[in-house]
Amino acid sequence: MLQFITHHNEKYNYINSALEALKGGCRWIQLRMKSTPEEIVKSTALQLKEYCRIYNAKLIIDDYVQVALETGADGVHLGKNDMPPAEAREILGNKFIIGGTANTFDDIERLVEARVDYIGLGPFRYTETKENLSPILGTEGYTNILTSCREKGYKTPIVAIGGITTKDIPEIMGTGVKGIALSGAILRAKNPQMETQMIINLINKYNHE
Repeated sequence: MLQFITHHNEKYNYINSALEALKGGCRWIQLRMKSTPEEIVKSTALQLKEYCRIYNAKLIIDDYVQVALETGADGVHLGKNDMPPAEAREILGNKFIIGGTANTFDDIERLVEARVDYIGLGPFRYTETKENLSPILGTEGYTNILTSCREKGYKTPIVAIGGITTKDIPEIMGTGVKGIALSGAILRAKNPQMETQMIINLINKYNHE
């Protein structure tokens, strides 16, 4: 599973960055617009929802639970300082996907107990898209945490996130994660659509082995 996290730079805004990923075959978009007024997030989400519908992709809203509810997005992703997942579940109900962010095995235990649908574990390495970055995990961190998850019998899908490049993917997938979340690796590519397709093929290769 590839999750594309929307980002903006001198070449792409939130919408057309997501469009590049969608055209490349990505079917999971997370709209991440930290520190943006809720009305702007909502209007962007409504635009992006139409594109996701065309490409049969899921739209997840980062942080803004009310926006996810009001726009009919597929779910919400909650960081460690965002609304608790249990509270979000009360607002959204069981039809919405709820994901959470983890940096440690303790975080994962709390999220599993809260019955989130997936966990974004990171950061893999330093990333400029995140403020107040948690300790960097690297491959060793993922290996240790995924081993603990297997020992506990946890089945919640774990997605790696944070400064990941295309060449990192085989190593990270080897730790047992189910997917990769990224933005920069796609947007910095000469051909973002081709890069997206290549990344999806890589992830699928390791998921099927």
